[in-house]
This record gives sequence, C-alpha cells and structure tokens, in this order.
Amino acid sequence: MKDLFEGIEDLFVNVLFAPFDYIREMELESWFLANALNFLFVIVGFLAFLYWMKQLKSYNDNNEENRDPKAHSFLG
Repeated sequence: MKDLFEGIEDLFVNVLFAPFDYIREMELESWFLANALNFLFVIVGFLAFLYWMKQLKSYNDNNEENRDPKAHSFLG
C-alpha cells in the first residue's frame, strides 16, 4: 500500500508539477515570460466577455425578453 502512495507522489511531484517548477525558475529571468499563461487566460476571458455582451445586445435589439414587471416571480 505504501508503494501505491509513493507512486502517486512520484507522478505528481516529478511529472505533473514539473512545468510549474520550470515556470517558477523562469520568473527570476523574465517576469513577463513566466506570466504568459496568466496573460493568455486574461485575454481569453476578455474575449469571452465581449462575445457575451454582443449576444446580449443582439437579444436586446430584437426585443426577445419579456420586460414586464410581472414576467418573473422574483421581481414582484
């Protein structure tokens, strides 16, 4: 049983977390390069936000939403 847990430890420490160790070491050389993945996530999130706002505007322009105050039970 001990070998199973040591195998799981070895998998996570030496294989799955290796890219994170590389990024941590790279931070000493270039902060921007080390945070490139974070910048990518921010850009993807911003593009998703813009897409969502565009879709909401198209539904709003077509008057597809029932805006009557009694349309939703939680409004009145």
